Amino acid sequence: MTRIAVGGFLHETNTFAPTKATYDDFVHGGGWPSMTRGADVLKVMRRINAGLAGFVEAAEANGWELVPTIAAGATPSAHVTKDAFERIVKDMIDGIVAAGPIDAVYLDLHGAMVTEHYDDGEGEILARVRKAIGKDIPLVASLDLHANVSPEMVEHADALIAYRTYPHVDMADTGRACARHLALLLKSGQRLAKAFRQLPFLIAISWQCTNDQPAKAIYQKLAALESDAVPTLSFAFGFPAADIRDCGPSVFAYGRTQADADAAADGIAALVESHENDFDGPIYTPDEGVLLAMKLAASASKPIVIADTQDNPGAGGDSNTTGMLRALVRNGASAATGVICDPQSARAAHAAGVGATVTLDLGGKSGIPGDAPYRETFVVEKLSDGRFVAPGPFYGGRDMDMGPSACLRVGDVRVVVGSYKAQLADQAMYRYVGIEPTAQKILVNKSSVHFRADFEPIAEKLLICAAPGPMPADPATLPWKRLRPGIRIKPNGPTFTPASPSRTNG
Repeated sequence: MTRIAVGGFLHETNTFAPTKATYDDFVHGGGWPSMTRGADVLKVMRRINAGLAGFVEAAEANGWELVPTIAAGATPSAHVTKDAFERIVKDMIDGIVAAGPIDAVYLDLHGAMVTEHYDDGEGEILARVRKAIGKDIPLVASLDLHANVSPEMVEHADALIAYRTYPHVDMADTGRACARHLALLLKSGQRLAKAFRQLPFLIAISWQCTNDQPAKAIYQKLAALESDAVPTLSFAFGFPAADIRDCGPSVFAYGRTQADADAAADGIAALVESHENDFDGPIYTPDEGVLLAMKLAASASKPIVIADTQDNPGAGGDSNTTGMLRALVRNGASAATGVICDPQSARAAHAAGVGATVTLDLGGKSGIPGDAPYRETFVVEKLSDGRFVAPGPFYGGRDMDMGPSACLRVGDVRVVVGSYKAQLADQAMYRYVGIEPTAQKILVNKSSVHFRADFEPIAEKLLICAAPGPMPADPATLPWKRLRPGIRIKPNGPTFTPASPSRTNG
């Protein structure tokens, strides 16, 4: 029987964000399932939208024996601590070594992990796994569409396969694609040629949505180019908030011959570069966005949905800035917003009880320039223990734990307050505190794009607002120091020139 060692370790790192990812953050998981080890991995990783879950289903259909190591993920934030990285990777490597004879390794990774001691977290993971298994055992990994892919990652893996949707509704599908590719490698007993291209400009995440052009057409073309000669081809937009050498978009292809791989990679790279002018669009200030939403809502039959993109916890925000809440209140909007992550305020609401009024310094606790706690008296409308299922296309049925939570109201604005952060990308993240999202005039979600998977069908109009937060809608506003020389810090933007040599792994 074919024996495959499997594991997962996912983190998207915003090196400009205020809060690092500790070991405890991976234990809890945030929007990811809680950390699991050994046989429990195969119990948790089923029927959810995760790369490892898709791989497990496909592997079992193939009759493979799976040897699970560890599965861990945490909500995006600043750097992964050295302690967290070393402990989790040690468990992964120890599990692979203890597995005995294996035929291959599959890993579910993100591709944009930066740690306190390594700029290229996944490059280091793959290097250590490769050292443990030797050069002859196939090693395949799934990656996020936002992966900042490095030459070292490509070198150590036999194949990297990235998601093709943003919102990421195909995470499990990507795990299944990895299983198909691994079956091909195992059957042939041969490696494929690799081609890797890094593109010359950063792209803001708000314009990476694959529901819209030009991304939609790029991925359609990418799928059309796959063939027996090029079994898999990926384009990763990159995560444009990691101040490292390899930040940015990339293309990676695997072909029967080097010429096959090169032609496919060059074709997609040229297509992406030809659309440089198209990776842009309107972004509103908080007041502009709220006033426009109120105007549109007056005649709309469905909610106007606003992305509070710069405090997106899926991009490293702490999910507690108050800029959009202030704009809703001062403009007299009828709206709901969330999730503001503030354990202290959630505890105070629970202590006060449903129906009580409570004066709070809500949110604003991360020291973001231009942001501060919002002092206001709120009505406590509903309380929750924070446990629910998120059935929408992005979370895909995950069990969520937001900790003690509340619906607070000021005027006609309702606020979801939780004790843990997770991107508001599912309608259930309103309903669990008693807010029916389809009945609201305006919804303000702390998200950039993932919310669209579940909210676009119920929305009259989608808007993007830029309130103060750690994930700028325009990457050119970030204080870059260690990008690779020559890359443009936005489409058609200025070229990065380092003041001093960049740090490397070590």
